[in-house]
Amino acid sequence: MITQTRPGGARAVRQGPMLAVLLTGQAMASMDGSIVSVAAQTIREDLGAGGTAVQLVVSGYLLTTGLLLVTCARLGDIIGHRRAFLIGLGWFTAASLVCGLAPNATSLVLARVAQAVGAALLMPQVFSLIQLHWDGAARRRAIGLYSMVLSLGVALGQILGGLITTVSWRPAFLINLPIGVVLLVVGSRTLVEGERASARLDLGGVGLLTGAMGALVGPLIFGRDYGWPVWVWVSLACGAVLLVAFVAYERHKGEAALLNLAALRPRGVKPGLAACWIVMGCYTVFLLTLTLHLQSALGFSPLEAGLAFVPYALGFGSLSLSWTRYPLRLQNVLPVAGPIAFAACATGLVLLAKHQWPVAASIPLLYMAGAGHAAGYSPLIARLTTLVDASLASALSGLNSTGPLLAGVICVAGLGSVYFAAPTSADGLLRVTASIAALLAVGAACAYRVRAYRVRSAGPS
Repeated sequence: MITQTRPGGARAVRQGPMLAVLLTGQAMASMDGSIVSVAAQTIREDLGAGGTAVQLVVSGYLLTTGLLLVTCARLGDIIGHRRAFLIGLGWFTAASLVCGLAPNATSLVLARVAQAVGAALLMPQVFSLIQLHWDGAARRRAIGLYSMVLSLGVALGQILGGLITTVSWRPAFLINLPIGVVLLVVGSRTLVEGERASARLDLGGVGLLTGAMGALVGPLIFGRDYGWPVWVWVSLACGAVLLVAFVAYERHKGEAALLNLAALRPRGVKPGLAACWIVMGCYTVFLLTLTLHLQSALGFSPLEAGLAFVPYALGFGSLSLSWTRYPLRLQNVLPVAGPIAFAACATGLVLLAKHQWPVAASIPLLYMAGAGHAAGYSPLIARLTTLVDASLASALSGLNSTGPLLAGVICVAGLGSVYFAAPTSADGLLRVTASIAALLAVGAACAYRVRAYRVRSAGPS
């Protein structure tokens, strides 16, 4: 077991408790979006909230985290990843209490935005601290656990949301309070700090990136509900321009940049990140559309729809926990084979579930789809950490946090529209799944490029 010491020669700290604190904090932040999605109807009835307010309760969290993740990852460099995680955790916990006690819809929306600020500050520190304080096989195991928590947070949030909201929507927020307090106490004793960057926060980069992300993510979240009006396309075009300007500005800033683009220079990093983002985006829209089909066409309750995904969670979890023990040759194949297995099993399930739920067949198909998802993400993101220098941990963490979120929003906006435009739920789900299969094929091709780079780099050259 690798141990770290606090600056100044303080005592060594065990990594087990440290990782438990980090992953539990990540799980809280990841699950909170889907828990609230399940509770949305109950919130609407209890607070007398309108459709716009309810939408903001759900989407405001996603939008705010999308705007702030890269900036907060860089803040970890400046103030210390340990300190940033604990501040974000405390903020998130306090905001959860305010959410749970909110007397009306307006105060709940504002509290959700505050909660998202805390989540955006704590989440990127998790990956940064893993990259900084774990190495070799220990890092691969830690990233396997991290990716499991990151991906399954949404599915588990649906299950817990269905259980909790049978009583009231308020416990969906208040449950974070005791967990957050315990994490703050344990985390203050177990988390270790690394070196801090001497640079100040790149405010110009913050402004450009925040404007770009706002112009891109906001229309994708709200555009479908408003019928994709002209302002949505204007905003998306402006967001693209601002993103190009941000990249040009960051290249000029060099090491003082908000997002150090040197993290993208090693061969294989760009296609590797693209493959990770594609797999995560496809998972997000598959989970959404299949859940909608189960509830709208097959008559499932929110809890039953959440429980239907348990085999998927088990498949993802089992591979995330076991892939580091596979032979190296098989580990290298997993990022390519995983998306293909995900696509094949998801397609097979959807073909069988058009008019009734195939209970017996759904268990192995969802299990293998979840395992394919894990194979397409966990080994690949672990490999990318070996290609990028540890000094660029926050840059890779920001890309790894923001990319899947943006991919999920894009897939839900684009393929969600495909689903809702279809004449029936079954037709919509089939069209979405066919699109997902095509995207996953692209992801597998990107992952193969990373494998090819690794083979070449291991040669005599």
